[in-house]
Amino acid sequence: MINFRRSAAVLLGLLATTALTGPAPARADEEQAPEPPRVELVLDVSGSMRAADIDGRSRISVAQQAFNEVVDALPEETQLGIRVLGATYRGKDKQVGCQDTQQIVPVGPVDRAAAKAAVATLRPTGFTPVGLALRSAAQDLGTGATTRRIVLITDGEDTCAPPDPCEVARELAAQGTSLVVDTLGLAPDEKVRRQLLCIASATGGTYTAAQSAEELTGRIKQLVERAGDTHTRAPTVVGGANACDSAPLLAPGVYADREAFSEHRYYRVPVRPGQELRASVSMALDRPVNRDYGVLLRATAADGRELVRGADAGSGRADVLAAGLRWSATADDEDAAQAEETANPVVEPTTVCLVVSNSFAPRPGTAATPGMPVELTVDVVAAAPAPDGPDLGRGWVLLALLTVAGLLTGLLAGLLTRWWVATWREN
Repeated sequence: MINFRRSAAVLLGLLATTALTGPAPARADEEQAPEPPRVELVLDVSGSMRAADIDGRSRISVAQQAFNEVVDALPEETQLGIRVLGATYRGKDKQVGCQDTQQIVPVGPVDRAAAKAAVATLRPTGFTPVGLALRSAAQDLGTGATTRRIVLITDGEDTCAPPDPCEVARELAAQGTSLVVDTLGLAPDEKVRRQLLCIASATGGTYTAAQSAEELTGRIKQLVERAGDTHTRAPTVVGGANACDSAPLLAPGVYADREAFSEHRYYRVPVRPGQELRASVSMALDRPVNRDYGVLLRATAADGRELVRGADAGSGRADVLAAGLRWSATADDEDAAQAEETANPVVEPTTVCLVVSNSFAPRPGTAATPGMPVELTVDVVAAAPAPDGPDLGRGWVLLALLTVAGLLTGLLAGLLTRWWVATWREN
């Protein structure tokens, strides 16, 4: 009979929780395929790569050195491929030259010696079919449950459109294939910069201008490492609201959204007493913005009262800003005792509102749509108990204890002083 009553109480508690919390929170996709990080480097080997304007060396030699160092430092678990464009056709027939793209290293576990040997034989040759190379690189990487990355290194705009590379990037993004294209520009050309920015922003990637061998090598290494950090948790797309009461309810996971300039986006997370909320947000600068900007992540109560905040600021030198926070829910002693008396273990969770804000301002001519790429990570874990300290009491008890301690300390100090004076006089 006792067991029956306890079972009934638990069942009623669960039903009450469902009624209190409403619909189940949105969940990030937890079933991830056990596949390794997959990334393909796409290198422009067109005729303009002969220019010797990077540290007094040709653009192609700097790119070859960077590729060698990246291959040497490649994590064992990362599968890497290399595709080139404009590397073989030396003629002037544009129709033929605009089909000139080949994969010289297939995506997979890398034979380092073979990969470096293939890169070493490259010589600047032909046209620049960037759009075709991007489409082919996406096919090289295949499809899967995790995010794959293309890193495009070029010194010039596409000379073969159609297909226009920006339209190809939008086409790939519309397919929902979890594909990110990061772009690296080797020439200080405004038209090239605009095209590479467009490609990157369409897929949630980043654009970087590399003006030295060190910058190019460091950036490629960073992007390859980022592929390993992010591929296993493909973010679930979610749409934040403009107020807490209408915000989506989130379970632990990784989520992707877009936020307009100077916008506030709201999300809700249920947190029970004895649990700790851990959240972080990162926002990519995928287009030109004014200097001095920041990202703010706040946790607030349903009534708007701020619980905790985290912030990050930049001045134009970083392409990603990130902020994080932690907050613990504590159970009220009276509520806990009442729950124990009624044999009902269910305690209503606290709904915490996560607010993502930014202070970005676009430069003249910068597109305002779509919004800036946002990645939000949410986790709810058991709160770590604070270490116990000595309990000195409260109120009058603490005052009495301090008074006695003060008297004893004064008495001991007086005795030691008298002894020292007496000893000093005798000597």
